[in-house]
Amino acid sequence: MTIHWCGTGLSAIPGLRRLIAAGHNVTVWNRTVDKAQAAVGDIAADIRAYTLEALTEALKPGDVAVSMLPADHHVPIAQACLGRGAHFVSSSYIAPEMRALDEAARERGLVLVNEVGLDPGLDHLMAHWLVSDYRKSKAYDGANVLSFTSYCGGIPAQPNAFRYKFSWSPLGVLKALRSPSRSLKNFTELKVQRPWDAISRYDAPLPKPESFEVYPNRDSLPFIEDYRFDPEWKVKDFVRGTLRLNGWAEAWAPVFSEIETLSGPEGEARLKEMSDQFWRDNAYAEGEADRVVLFVSLKAEKDGEAVYHKTWALDAQGDARGTAMARLVSLPVSLAVESVLKREIPAGVHPAPHDPKLVERWLEKVKGQAQYMAVVDHLA
Repeated sequence: MTIHWCGTGLSAIPGLRRLIAAGHNVTVWNRTVDKAQAAVGDIAADIRAYTLEALTEALKPGDVAVSMLPADHHVPIAQACLGRGAHFVSSSYIAPEMRALDEAARERGLVLVNEVGLDPGLDHLMAHWLVSDYRKSKAYDGANVLSFTSYCGGIPAQPNAFRYKFSWSPLGVLKALRSPSRSLKNFTELKVQRPWDAISRYDAPLPKPESFEVYPNRDSLPFIEDYRFDPEWKVKDFVRGTLRLNGWAEAWAPVFSEIETLSGPEGEARLKEMSDQFWRDNAYAEGEADRVVLFVSLKAEKDGEAVYHKTWALDAQGDARGTAMARLVSLPVSLAVESVLKREIPAGVHPAPHDPKLVERWLEKVKGQAQYMAVVDHLA
């Protein structure tokens, strides 16, 4: 069986190299062969120019195709996999068009696994771990009041005036700022049209105390079910959000103001101009260290008093092994590929697994990629 790894961009390399070094049969596909050659040519025996037609022709039953290409490539590659009897892996959110392939995948006994990067990915694993740990704890009671938060951010290790740096095109970041979000706050659905309308402070449970700015991201509510919360549980707060350095909102205030005024083709053109300017002014320099922080927390209260409160805390920085973002996105992808090959994930369209054995194993593998990664018990 062959692993067809498509895309050798900034967040793909460590996981790809891990699979090749482990002895798997890997074919590397990239739209620009020279870039793939520069990234993995020292260890990859088979590098090819990516087109959907060429990949489809090469797929054999039982193979695994990995899409680390832009999001609009995922569904066509997954559809090609269904037609050729191959499995599929990507780190991206499950789009409705991907979800629609679930029945066909199950019928064919094929696995289409997504959301196995950093966020989404590692955050899912940590959430599953916390829910399982809470269920097993002495504090567990169906009448408890629960609060869940999950905040993740890629930030510069050395803060700059803009309070942010870009490791890929800023256009995606700018477009995300125009997206509404949905979460739970104090038992009430909170709808926010723009992130800057809901920025709050988060005190991170790190060995050296540090606070950040956070805001809700996308639609958090479907994850209540995904994380196996019982329908009768009393959920007070539930939010998955984005984390930024303190001072970010102030530094970006002019950006927010302009984004509000943009619409139509002219607005899209202006976004592209802004993106190009940000890329020139605030991209990471060659070899400059980035930083990734992730905090996933579950708290249970009884009669207003906390009876369970734990947080998975992760703090990683770029080093000689590559950027923190690349390691923490691509390593889980490579673990997912191996689990698919071992038939440890059932047929169908799935996000990161909730199987306790896989959760424990994957989190243990990831620990070596971070300078700090631990479960903090706030009541200990």
